[in-house]
Amino acid sequence: MDLDALRDELSEFAEPTQEAPRSAVEERALAGFEEVQRWVSTHGWLPQNAEGRDIFERLYAVRLDRLRAQPDLRAILEPVDQDGLLAGTGQFAVEASALTADDLAAELAGIEESASDLTALRHVRPRAEIRAAEEIGSRQPCVEFEVYRPLFKAVQEQLQKGLRRTTAFATQNNHVRKGDFFILHGQMVYIADMGEITSTPEGPNARLRAIFGNGTESNMLLRSLQNALYKDEAGRRVSEADAGPLFADTAEEGELASGTVYVVRSRSEHPAIAANRDLIHKIGVTGGDVQKRVASAKLDPTFLLAEVEVVTTYVLYHIERAKLEHLLHRFFAPGRLDITITDRFGNPVSPREWFQVPLFIIDEAIERIRDGSITHYRYDPQLVALVALDAPQALG
Repeated sequence: MDLDALRDELSEFAEPTQEAPRSAVEERALAGFEEVQRWVSTHGWLPQNAEGRDIFERLYAVRLDRLRAQPDLRAILEPVDQDGLLAGTGQFAVEASALTADDLAAELAGIEESASDLTALRHVRPRAEIRAAEEIGSRQPCVEFEVYRPLFKAVQEQLQKGLRRTTAFATQNNHVRKGDFFILHGQMVYIADMGEITSTPEGPNARLRAIFGNGTESNMLLRSLQNALYKDEAGRRVSEADAGPLFADTAEEGELASGTVYVVRSRSEHPAIAANRDLIHKIGVTGGDVQKRVASAKLDPTFLLAEVEVVTTYVLYHIERAKLEHLLHRFFAPGRLDITITDRFGNPVSPREWFQVPLFIIDEAIERIRDGSITHYRYDPQLVALVALDAPQALG
């Protein structure tokens, strides 16, 4: 057996040599050099630290000089130096500096701590951090944050009470939907809206409107949010509220359900509905199957003679269905939709179970019914919020 031939034959099956991870100093050097490259690409010349030059140009000039003077770092940077900045070749020639690095460091006191700071590149973010920030996208103040603030507060309280929990954002739990909550880099994130989902080579993608708990928002992409949650070791998904025994998903052994609260949206093309479809909901209670209840919606004036979409349901136990439905309709009466339609026989009908109220407000009301605090609140359609009463008030 020819061992040399066998070795050559097997070498193509050998595992590729893995590159050693870069040190923090090397990462900072790469990130700092990339900033210099971007500056040169924008301005068309090498940065100079001469008097009268822009402060950032002078800083980049000193940084480039320091990188040139360190052979170990040059070996890392030369493979990405397409323009020959380190050698001063090609269209970019090395310029003599009017000031020494020490002179410049002294002149720029207060901006950089010392000349050694320029050498260590302490103020340059690692490339991984820069990429993560770019993926999240730019944030801007949320002008409607007062509308969302009560929702963030309610979710935080539910987490503290154990009604919600947080779980790791993993491959088998990576879906993102409108109305979901997440924790990203220590900030709670609410998905207020989601655009049309499109197919990409990386998977489904869509433009999101993400509201952050600090009062900012971002029109980030679904894939960007997923990637950021994967990379954030503390990134979490916030579960749906566990409404407890009165509104649980399952009954205890031998316990029978009393009914289901259902919330639906209409697919009617009536102008009043079409203009505010996501804000208009019918709230009802049924003792049977919800899908069967809405199956004949297009023939039922109660459902505006149109198909409906079931948005959410709450299974309940040990509660009188009629009394609960009456309570919900009275509570949201200030937001009742004033609409009249004509039934199949030409008679005018004004359904009373449709309300202009966001889904997250309905969620909060259900939770307050569960814990008994609903009698301390009222619905304010102008503020689009549940507002505390000056004194407890029963709804009878």
